[in-house]
Amino acid sequence: MPYSTLTLTHEGPIALVTFNRPDKRNAISYELIDELLRALAEVEQSDAQILILTGAGKAFCSGMDLDNLKQITARTPADNLKDSQTMGLLFRSIYEFPRPTIAAVNGPAIAGGCGIATLCDFTLASTDAKFGYSEVRIGFLPAIVSTFLIRQIGEKHARDLLLTGRIISADAAFSIGLVNEVIQAESLMTRARQLAAELMENSPASLAATKQLLTGFSFDELNKNIKAAVDANARIRATSDFHEGVGSFLEKRKPNWTGR
Repeated sequence: MPYSTLTLTHEGPIALVTFNRPDKRNAISYELIDELLRALAEVEQSDAQILILTGAGKAFCSGMDLDNLKQITARTPADNLKDSQTMGLLFRSIYEFPRPTIAAVNGPAIAGGCGIATLCDFTLASTDAKFGYSEVRIGFLPAIVSTFLIRQIGEKHARDLLLTGRIISADAAFSIGLVNEVIQAESLMTRARQLAAELMENSPASLAATKQLLTGFSFDELNKNIKAAVDANARIRATSDFHEGVGSFLEKRKPNWTGR
């Protein structure tokens, strides 16, 4: 079945997933989530040894699609729980993918897009890239990604990003360990393929066993934390502040928070 929000190509042993809605800054839609999960399953069943994720155009992935954001306040509690569970599944599928993953972040990676970029084994950032979790600015909750982010960059840096909602440069992301390398934009994909070639010099069995071992260290704790995060993510969608935050964002005005 073809994809409409992304492309999946194979370059020999490298699988390349490219988010392919540049006119929408590759925003996360329900369709993109479903297709990315399907693409991950397809790559896992293929002979590919390495997976690279990148974005078409000037953005990697700019967060939630505006059309979906308009609809979200009208969804039922059951819908909200299912949406949260699906996002949890997506993040975990990337984090636990059995083969090495490389994110080639060509531009802004915001909110859920930042999660996709930084949950890969390696995150290569173009000098044009920006990173941030902006959910608190619209009364939302970066719940699911927080369970992974604390492990990656430590609690102090995670609190900074998640509570302020600020957007940081590629260099700042590198300084706190959110990305592995910062690369000139014109060299980003060359470096991603070079890293893939370096990884493929190693034993595929050893790479798979190492990833399985690393995943196993956090398996039980992630089960507990992701369930709590999914529940919190679903609950906040029913709050007045969330509805006000989404409305003010779409109407391009300052929100009137009530704290409820």
